[in-house]
Amino acid sequence: VSFEISNMEMKLGETLKLKGQIQDNRFAINLGRGPDELSLHFNPRFNESVIVCNSKEAGCWGQEHRDDHMCFSQGADVKFTVTFQSEEFKVTLPDGYQLTFPNRLDHSHLSYLSVRGLHISAFKLK
Repeated sequence: VSFEISNMEMKLGETLKLKGQIQDNRFAINLGRGPDELSLHFNPRFNESVIVCNSKEAGCWGQEHRDDHMCFSQGADVKFTVTFQSEEFKVTLPDGYQLTFPNRLDHSHLSYLSVRGLHISAFKLK
């Protein structure tokens, strides 16, 4: 299951709301300027019971940021938000927990969104 938009216009201060059902034992949400230029790679991994966040610049991954607050389960319906700020991304998980990841690439607008392993039922950018 994948979902991809390459002409999105996400600006600083905006929030992306996603709602869907987890299909696989891991899923990923990528925000950036293209598949090789990701400001945020959000990847809960059930087998490791960890949420991995990372960035990718010119096709090269940065250092992983790991958070062991795993509140996802396979098959579950989930709703969460990603707020894009100049310094960081704020991801609010379904249980209200918030994790942050730095805006390492210093982007001020994002045009690319891809989602794998999550069947999207709704998404909103505001």
